[in-house]
Parts: sequence; C-alpha cells; structure tokens
Amino acid sequence: MKRWRVAIVGAGWSGLAAAVSATNAGHQVTVFEASRSLGGRARCLPASSQALLPDGSAAVLDNGQHILIGAYQETLALMYQLGLSPGKLLLRVPLNLRFDDGCGLRLPDWPRPWNMVAGLALASGWSLSDKWSLVKALRAWRKRGFQCDASATVADLCKDLHTAVVEDLIAPLCISALNTPPQVASAQVFLTVLNDSLFTEPTAPAPDATDPWTAAGSDLLLPRVDLGRLLPEAAAAWLQARGAQVHLGQRCEAPQWSAGQWQLNGQGFDKVIWATAPQHALQVFSAYQPLAPHNLGLHLKRWLRQARGLTYQSIATVYAHAPGLVLPQALMGLRSSPLAPAQVVIDRGQLDGPAGLMALVVSAPQGSYENLEDMVIAQANKALEPWLGTARLSPVQTVVEKQATFSCVPGLSRPQQRVAPGLLACGDYLYAPYPATLEGAVRSGIMAALALNEAEGFVWKE
Repeated sequence: MKRWRVAIVGAGWSGLAAAVSATNAGHQVTVFEASRSLGGRARCLPASSQALLPDGSAAVLDNGQHILIGAYQETLALMYQLGLSPGKLLLRVPLNLRFDDGCGLRLPDWPRPWNMVAGLALASGWSLSDKWSLVKALRAWRKRGFQCDASATVADLCKDLHTAVVEDLIAPLCISALNTPPQVASAQVFLTVLNDSLFTEPTAPAPDATDPWTAAGSDLLLPRVDLGRLLPEAAAAWLQARGAQVHLGQRCEAPQWSAGQWQLNGQGFDKVIWATAPQHALQVFSAYQPLAPHNLGLHLKRWLRQARGLTYQSIATVYAHAPGLVLPQALMGLRSSPLAPAQVVIDRGQLDGPAGLMALVVSAPQGSYENLEDMVIAQANKALEPWLGTARLSPVQTVVEKQATFSCVPGLSRPQQRVAPGLLACGDYLYAPYPATLEGAVRSGIMAALALNEAEGFVWKE
C-alpha cells in the first residue's frame, strides 16, 4: 500500500479518528484545526468561556451534554487504541427513561434479553395493553429486520402504538438520538439506532485492557471528564508521539489542485480529508468550485448539489446550579412542552462537575431562543422540587449550537465521502446508517482513512 502525505482539516471526533487511522496505516499526517481547542462540536469550552458558579468558583463546561451508548463500538475501540480506559472515563448507566414523575421505562442491569423483559414488566405508568402494543411492535420490526419504507417517519412507524408508550419512550428516544421531532424524523434511521442499542451484543473490552469492562448496547455512557479529556486530547497526543503534526488556530481555505498535488496553507499534499462541519465544507467548496480546473469543478459541483440538501437542528444546554442538589440518578428525563422545553437533566456533580451543577438539555428547540433560559430554569425548579427543597436553581451559562446536527428526515440524500480525486470528506452527516452521533463521526473518519488509496484518478465525463 502506498504511503501518502495526508492533510486532515478539522480536529473534531471524525477528523481525529481519520488521523489516527491514517497514521496507523503509515501515512504522513498533518491536522489543521481553526479553533484553539480540539473536539469540534463535542468539545470542552475554552477557559475564556467558562462561567462562574454563584459562590464565585469556576465551572468547566462543555459546548453541550453528549451521551454515548454501549453500542458505540468503534468509538470505544478507538479509546482503547489511544490507551484510554472507558471504564474509568465513562459512567455506565443501564437504560433509564424514567421521568421526574416516575413514569417510563428503566432496564435493570441484567443480561439481554431479560433486561428488556423485566423493564417492560415493571414499566411505570403503562397499562398491560400499553406494554403489549410495544411488544407487538418490537416483534414486527424485528421480523422485518428493522427495515421499513424509506419515506416513513417515526410517527408513521408508531401509529399503532399506544399514546403512553409513544410519549414515554418513542418520542424521547427519537429526540435524543436523532435530534429531530418524530413527525419529520426518519423511521429507518430510528430503527437502525433501536436495533443497535437494544438488540446488539455487549461491547467487549480490548484484549489488553487493564479494566475488564463491558457495556450492553442499550447502556448509557456518561462522561466523567470534560469532552476534551474524554478523547480529543489523547488522540492529539497519540498522533504527535507518532510523528503526525497537529496545528491549532490554523484556518484553511479550500485546497487548490496544482501540479498533481493539493496545495493547502502553503504546503503540498497527496490527499486531503475535509473533516469540518458540513456548513463549512459547503461554504469553502462553493467558493472554490468556479475557480477549479474544469473536470475538478464537475466533481465539486456534484458533491455540492447533495450537500445543499441538508437542513439543520439546534441543541441548547442550560447549565444551572443549586447548592446541595443531588438527583436520585445522574440522568433523568423531564416532561417537556412548548413552555417547558428541556427533555433531560444531567447531574454533573455525579460526573465531573461541582456538586449541584445541572445540565438541562433542549434538543431541537422550537421558536425563539430569547426566553429559553428562563423557561428551562422555571421548568427545572418545578420538576426537581422534591430534591431541591427550599433551594432554587440559578442559571450559570447557556450554550446554544444553532446548527448542531443535520435534520435526520426520511429519504435524506447525503453527500458522498469522495468529493473529488484525492479529496475526501468525513463527518457524522456522511455516515448514512446513523443520525448525527459521535459514533457516526468516528466511523466516517475511519472509512475516509481506509478510502485514501481508492481516491485516485479523475473521471473525465460528466
């Protein structure tokens, strides 16, 4: 296999996965990242952006509250490859979709399928007919191999399920996994996530792992450290220790094809992997396409046509603090409505943060952001009153990612990984079986590195 000089633009989880895989294959890798921090859309906020708690102490915050699951096999394998210990860095929580009122599904820490059987039997707030409607649906979906019509929405998929099951299980799962409302979310992608999470074998530990740690596919994995320390910083150190270069604070314009090489930031490269968010890739390639050589321009034109079809959803995270507040579990669902928009609260004090620090997550928020923080704080003070006592939550900082994920809608046509000869893209938006997840990002990065030797030769016909 040939060894190439490879530039990777973007040091998010996808770009770093591509860099590790390409370095492991013997390529000479250089990573460019425009910001001063690693991790892309799953990163620790820089020190200058950190907020102060009411007592004046500093709080280390992330740009959003990311949750992994046990089915993220490639992400966990990458952590092992980097010498990390998932058992120490992640809090494993059996799937718990119970709300603050106690209703919903919680799986016990039992082997599959008995965990699902017991969870259904003990589901609170559901009648026997509610539970039976879910059993019938799961059996039907499994019989069809978790495949459905590509044009179906999650709402279409679940039209025969009872209302309590949809409200307590399907809607929360859809919003959290796809960040897209069930009425417009892809049923096929939802079924893929459901199959991988509820019906996959546990993730086995690495052969040389010092911690014999396993996780069922449905287990929730909550970071015990900030997102920078969870993977990106270790990946950068691993790369630099093996001769790869990692440049922070270096923004890249579109690579220019010249004399058989891609010119990027004054250097020549055999291959380029573009690992930024799709919006930035679209902006950069659109600017270069009219200036590119004719045949290269045709490749860019095709890729841009598909990329322009993507639409986006936002995620807001309201960090709040109340002295002495400790929830019964690290993660708890919240009943949401237009005036009470948060769907999840995570007790950061049980993970990596100071006691009493909560992360309240609003996936795919609708309407204006103007009063979002006030609505979420009011919602949380009411919902968490049994544990708050006389204390009250105070806002610490609100982080809104306006284009956090692509909209995972039915029949979505995603751009190809191969942009042009020698020019590849990677990111969660390209990994077709999955929604916008860290696992999709990692898998796309690995696939881009594997495709480096297949990205040769111009196609001369339109």
